[in-house]
Amino acid sequence: MNTKRIVITGGPGTGKTSVIDALKENDFYCYDEIIRAMTLAATKNTNPEVHISNPIDFVSDPKQFNTDLINGRVANFNAAELLVRDFCFFDRGIPDVLAYMDFFNQTYDTFFTDACSNHKYDMVFLLPPWKAIYKSDSERFESFEQAQQIHEHLVKTYQKFGYTIIEVPFDSINERRNFILNSIIK
Repeated sequence: MNTKRIVITGGPGTGKTSVIDALKENDFYCYDEIIRAMTLAATKNTNPEVHISNPIDFVSDPKQFNTDLINGRVANFNAAELLVRDFCFFDRGIPDVLAYMDFFNQTYDTFFTDACSNHKYDMVFLLPPWKAIYKSDSERFESFEQAQQIHEHLVKTYQKFGYTIIEVPFDSINERRNFILNSIIK
C-alpha cells in the first residue's frame, strides 16, 4: 500500500502536538516529534535557572545531534512504507531540521539536503505563530519573537524543496484537526 505521508509543522508553541494528539484520539497513525526527548536528554545536566535558547549549545557534538535527529525522521518516513493505511501524520518533517539549522546559523552538507530531496512527503500543513496560545516550557526555549523567525525559516525551507504549504487557520484543536482532514479528503 502507498500510504500518504502528511507533515504537520510550525514554529514552537503553535499547537502542532495538540493537533497530533487529536488525530491520535480519532485512531489516525501519527509519528511523534523526536526532538523533545533529544533536547531533554541534551540539557538534563544544565542549571535550570539559566535560560536556554539553543539546546545545541549543550551537546558535545552539534552536528551529530542534528545527524541523529535527521536519521530519526528518515527512519520514521521509511517506516510509513509498512503501514496499511491511507495516510499517516508526522509531527514535523525532515526539512524542519534544516530550517532550525538555518535559524541557528549552523552549516550543513549534502547529507542533510539529500535527506530532504530523497524523502518527499505528500502534503505539508503549517501552523502559524499564535501569540494567544504560545508559552515556553522545559523543552521549548524560544521566545515568541524567535518562534516567528523559525516560522519564516520553515516556510523558506519547505518551499525550497518544492512543497506547497497549506496554512492551518487559528481555531480550536478540533476545528484545526477537521481542517486538515477535510483538506486531505478533498
